[in-house]
Amino acid sequence: MTALVDEHPHLGVEPVLRELNIPSTTYYRWRQAETEPCERHRRDAELTSKIRQVHDESGGIYGSPRVHAVLKREGTRVGRKRVERLMRQAGLAGISPRRSKSFTRRDPDADLAPDLAQRDFTASGPNRLWVTDLTMITTLEGPLWLSGVSP
Repeated sequence: MTALVDEHPHLGVEPVLRELNIPSTTYYRWRQAETEPCERHRRDAELTSKIRQVHDESGGIYGSPRVHAVLKREGTRVGRKRVERLMRQAGLAGISPRRSKSFTRRDPDADLAPDLAQRDFTASGPNRLWVTDLTMITTLEGPLWLSGVSP
């Protein structure tokens, strides 16, 4: 409706509104809302800047629950769902926990290696049976491999 009035200013506002059965107060309220956002939109803009600051200070790691907790700790009263909505609108997201990746891809057609220990891990003497284990520990810098060997 505002586009119609803007594109054809020679028609006049009142006749167009009368033809569309729209009260003039509604039109002028829309016009005012375009130039002056309501209190909620102003508050959302302030909160979004605070949320962005907390998110940036965390290195982009914090999601909405932690951002909400920080804001609450700093004395800002805001709902958790509102923080979620504002973060989503601002395109902010926390880092999700990494999903473990399986590095071993078994070939279903391959022959299995023989079990020479027969699942009995007691050795009859020194240097007769060696047991090893390899574990991956995920860190922020990348995977850390931990190996243990027991003769």
